Amino acid sequence: MSIGILGNKIGMTQIFDKKGEIIPVTVIQSGPCYITQIKSNENCGYNAIQLGYKEMKPSHRKIKKPNLGHFMKSGLPPFQYVKEYRTNQIEKYEVGQQLSIELFEIGQQINITGLTIGKGNTSNIKRNNFGRGPMSHGSKHHRLQGSLGAGSTPGRVFPGKKMPGRVGTTKCTIKNLEIIDINTSKNLIVVRGCVPGKAGNLISMNIN
Repeated sequence: MSIGILGNKIGMTQIFDKKGEIIPVTVIQSGPCYITQIKSNENCGYNAIQLGYKEMKPSHRKIKKPNLGHFMKSGLPPFQYVKEYRTNQIEKYEVGQQLSIELFEIGQQINITGLTIGKGNTSNIKRNNFGRGPMSHGSKHHRLQGSLGAGSTPGRVFPGKKMPGRVGTTKCTIKNLEIIDINTSKNLIVVRGCVPGKAGNLISMNIN
């Protein structure tokens, strides 16, 4: 995995290219991120760098004492989000180094990872594409689950049975999104196409 940065999805809009064609784009506010720890094979068993995003006050109620001590050890303020990126070139980085959207260039293709929009608890018809029952007046099986077990033998529901449950809020990666524009003064990056999640969703970007 290549080194990337964290950001938040602002929303979608559309722009016009030089030919006058409409391009759907997503605007992302990303970085700056700071390296809070460098992990190596000697001390952790693998090579990686740890990034912190969104600085917080040390007195914030969400900051736990172990995490506060971790940041203080690095001489950095606490961050709301922390993520690791594996790399074999840890000698190029140092603790406290800042990473921003200057890592990217217009025209590059990047991969963006985030959580999809949560849709709450749904039925089997929506979640697993089940068919409904008869809709006539006498039917008592319109959108119900139906039988679950196999009678008295074995007298239980087998693991893996498709049932109603939560839908959405799953990790999703969209690959090969082209960078249309970059605004370094406001830490904004514009990519072609859609990005997982709703506005304000935390996302991770790295070069393809």
